Amino acid sequence: MATQLTADDARQSLNAHVGAKGEEIFSKYGPRIGWKELRLILEDRACVRYPCEIVFDGGPLGAGEFAHPLPKGRSPEDGFTMFVRPFFMTQLERVPYLVLYQLMLVNYGEFASADDAETFGASALGISKDDYYAALCEMVDEINGCGPA
Repeated sequence: MATQLTADDARQSLNAHVGAKGEEIFSKYGPRIGWKELRLILEDRACVRYPCEIVFDGGPLGAGEFAHPLPKGRSPEDGFTMFVRPFFMTQLERVPYLVLYQLMLVNYGEFASADDAETFGASALGISKDDYYAALCEMVDEINGCGPA
C-alpha cells in the first residue's frame, strides 16, 4: 500500500530542498556573499534556474516591498528583471539579502512560501534564519521610514 503525501509533506520537502540549495550556494560562493558573489550566483544556472538581472527601480514595487522579480516574457526561460528599491543602490553589501529572498519566486514561482525564502536566504548567507529575518525586517523598516535612514 502506497503512502499518500500530504500538502504539509510537500511544504516540508520544498523547505528542505531550498535549504540544501542555499547551503550549496554558501559552499560555492561563501563565506561572504557580497555584490560580486551575488552577480556570479545570478549567472549560475545551478543556483538560479532562469536568467535574472538586477535593476534599481522602485516603480513596479508595492508599498513596503524592497525587491520583486518580474518576468521579461511569457516563458520563464525569457528571464526575469529583479527590481530593487534605489534606496539600496549605495548599499550593495545588503542587496544579496534582498535578492536571495526573492529568488524563490524566480526558481519556484508561487509554490515557494515566505518561510522557504527565509530558509534559502539564511542558508545561502550562512547565518541563522532568525538573524536573516531580523536583517530583512530592519531593511523593510528603513524603506518604510520606521528606522534609521
